[in-house]
Amino acid sequence: MKKYLPTERLTKIALFTAIIAILSQISIPLPFSPVPLTGQTLGIFLAGSMLGSKAGVLSVCAYLLLGAAGAPVFALGRGGLQVILGPTGGYLLGLIPGTYFLGKLIGERENTNKYYMAAAMGLFLAVVYTLGGLQLGYIMELSTWQALSIGVLPYIPGDIIKIVLAIPLISRLQGIIKNNIVPSPFA
Repeated sequence: MKKYLPTERLTKIALFTAIIAILSQISIPLPFSPVPLTGQTLGIFLAGSMLGSKAGVLSVCAYLLLGAAGAPVFALGRGGLQVILGPTGGYLLGLIPGTYFLGKLIGERENTNKYYMAAAMGLFLAVVYTLGGLQLGYIMELSTWQALSIGVLPYIPGDIIKIVLAIPLISRLQGIIKNNIVPSPFA
């Protein structure tokens, strides 16, 4: 007999898929890089931290499949498989293992302090930056330094700001779940 996910859990996965897609539309193109600044990372921080590893990854995969199918859910209203196969695709594909680790480190633990959460989000970013920078460098035939210069280093300050915003938001949402105002996805 096949086991299906409960409706509540599926609803939360769909909700976080939508949150990621919406926050991805908050995007600013940079003239020196094909990689725009986006709010997508904040959505992933929430999904991985609130849903855990498995459901967080399902949420990200649903987002990526929507985009690959042509829905304009990626940054700057783009969609299509060419985005995933293009210079910025490594960042998108890096969301899958990054979210898995984030979900394991934050979403499936009882008590996490803000420093632990920041470190877990930093690991997430390291995974995404690595895979994204590799594909960016390969597709655009860049040296390692060039790929870092246009695909990683300019984004670190903004991602630090997103971590600072995400930690109290996640803590607040986890507090709401813990007080049974909203049922836990792990119940």
